[in-house]
Amino acid sequence: MSNAPLMPKATAVWLVENTSLTFDQIADFCKLHPLEVKGIADGEVAAGIKGHDPITSGQLTREEIARGEKSTEYRLNLAVSKVRLPEPKKQRGPRYTPLSRRQDRPNAILWLVRNHPELKDAQIMRLVGTTKTTLQAIRERTHWNSAALAPMDPVTLGLCSQLDLDLEVNRAAKDRPAGADEQGATLMPAEITTAPRGPSTHQEVFGSSAAPQREEEEQIDVESVFGKLKALKTED
Repeated sequence: MSNAPLMPKATAVWLVENTSLTFDQIADFCKLHPLEVKGIADGEVAAGIKGHDPITSGQLTREEIARGEKSTEYRLNLAVSKVRLPEPKKQRGPRYTPLSRRQDRPNAILWLVRNHPELKDAQIMRLVGTTKTTLQAIRERTHWNSAALAPMDPVTLGLCSQLDLDLEVNRAAKDRPAGADEQGATLMPAEITTAPRGPSTHQEVFGSSAAPQREEEEQIDVESVFGKLKALKTED
């Protein structure tokens, strides 16, 4: 059983007006009831509908119509289109959020903003079905209910699936510039960490010249002491 042509009633109007096909043949081809086709012929049905030429639209050939006109038992076959139209891409609109979950949406937005700062506004809007205004208000803490908001996982709340969340996070990670995570303290090079430790004694801090100077000072003190002892003995 073939599919119905485009605009079946308009096609039936054209066939009634331009061919000698029977009502049954037209009804079979257009997937209408024979009485409905009879009503079209009588002007009682489809009044004001302009006939649609199935030959021009490539749904029927003149040869096929001629075969039907020669034999009332013949059933017309819908022509197979040689042009394949690409399947229309399903456009993803704003995610529908049940009424019972809409009150949790600001909490989910706050959770995403805190736990995944790498996500763009458009990604968060897709995940929880929010608006730019609401998202911006929560980011800037100007939301009317900011004081009562508590971050909650949108997956747990049922606002999005874990698969959708992982997909957006991975997509954001790929879009981040190289080195964006390299903030704060960094590891020291191996040649620095494995080098001998810095000076820890007075001599190492001030250099080797400090040692001879100290020895010289010690020698001077000893000589002065012995000198004083000799002077005391002489006086005795």
